[in-house]
Amino acid sequence: MNVQRFFAPTAREALRRVKEGLGADAIVLSNRSMDGGVEILAVPADSVSALTRQPASAPTSAPSPALRPAYELPPVAQVPVPTPRAVAAAPSRAAAYDEDFTVSLSSDARKAAAERVFQPFAARKVEEAPRFSVPEPQPLPPELGQTPRAVPASAPAEPRAPAPRPEPAAAMSPQVMEELHAIRNMIERQLAGFAWGEMSRQAPARTMLLGELLEVGFSAQLARKLIDQLPPEVELAGGRAQLRNQLSRELITLGNDADLIDQGGVFALVGPTGVGKTTTTAKLAARCVVRHGADKLALLTTDGYRIGAHEQLRIYGRILGVSVHVVRDASDLRQTLSELRDKHMVLIDTAGVGQKDRMVAEQAALLMSAGVVRRLLLLNSTCRGDTLDDVVRAYDGPDLAGCIVTKVDEAASLAPVLDVLIRHQLECSYIANGQRVPEDLHLPNRAYLLHRALKRPGEDSPHAMQGEEAGMMLAAAPGQQPDLGTNRV
Repeated sequence: MNVQRFFAPTAREALRRVKEGLGADAIVLSNRSMDGGVEILAVPADSVSALTRQPASAPTSAPSPALRPAYELPPVAQVPVPTPRAVAAAPSRAAAYDEDFTVSLSSDARKAAAERVFQPFAARKVEEAPRFSVPEPQPLPPELGQTPRAVPASAPAEPRAPAPRPEPAAAMSPQVMEELHAIRNMIERQLAGFAWGEMSRQAPARTMLLGELLEVGFSAQLARKLIDQLPPEVELAGGRAQLRNQLSRELITLGNDADLIDQGGVFALVGPTGVGKTTTTAKLAARCVVRHGADKLALLTTDGYRIGAHEQLRIYGRILGVSVHVVRDASDLRQTLSELRDKHMVLIDTAGVGQKDRMVAEQAALLMSAGVVRRLLLLNSTCRGDTLDDVVRAYDGPDLAGCIVTKVDEAASLAPVLDVLIRHQLECSYIANGQRVPEDLHLPNRAYLLHRALKRPGEDSPHAMQGEEAGMMLAAAPGQQPDLGTNRV
């Protein structure tokens, strides 16, 4: 191999001399910076081609140690890094890479260099490739989002306690629980519909009677209780009579005026707004005046909210010849009652307070502070049964002496109010059916009340039930269906 040495002050000049001396296909073996310039060792392209055509058995003379390159160059021309002294005289880097001074390889030389550089991976030494150790995967922390604690390699592994498994109910979201309850209610209603159909086939009379009770306005709870007490072989007419008798036995009423007017005492009329407390107070006062005289009765009012409430009661007092007193707080009430202790009866007209108002408790505390006051709760017969239930729960207490049912003349059915009286075991003291004082206040008449309560709407009424509607209504109500045993529906 004819290796030639080229030396020039700059790399650009050295490459020019290589191109002029050996041609454009010359192969650069090495280059290095020296004092005063750059040295390049190069060979002609045909010398490499001659080497590749030699037989494999032909001995190859080893190159001189002085001419052996320190490392194997890739098949591209490399530009040496100039020394600081040569930097000033060297042209710009862009000029050094100018295409006119790039030494290119011939096709044969490029093939030989490619075979030398891109040799198969299996022929390379494994030690030449760097070795990397892949860490083993670490277990996830017990809880998502928790950063694992770093443990030294020498430290023994701590035993992990198994994570507690949540209960199924606790693991469910409120939305899932709500959907499950909805599915349960739907299944219960479907089963109730099946039970209604089965009951209609086995006990048609009791099924019809149950539907009639629901139609007139009795609650599903009381209707089931009444139907369960009927014998399984009951007929329709006999069943209606038995239901009337059962309701009459369950309803508690005041027998005569002697139980309230003649007994006397201090009574406060309470209830929601608009139920008729002031008018009913005047009606009771008239009854007491007729029996015991005006000097044996006193009227009190605590209604400081309604405009003209005091004046309305004072007008009734002047008509009846009864004194009227206004009380504003607990101490005023105790003092006034102490002054009126010689009266046979004292009636207190209170301010109307809705059943959901916190002032219900404050009003009860005011009346109970006197110690001798008994309350009479006024119930509006035109209200729904669930509304009346709320009123009774709000005003209930040990000092509740009884109830007065008002607006009976305005109610389409008395079943809801009688249903509430029966289920809460409240005594019905009086019935008010108008605005006239004192005519429109009566003792409860069971026959009249039950007749009004059990009167069904006409067939053309939009509230009349058809077909399976009573069963659907019963299925939607809370509670169990009537039994289908031998002695029970």
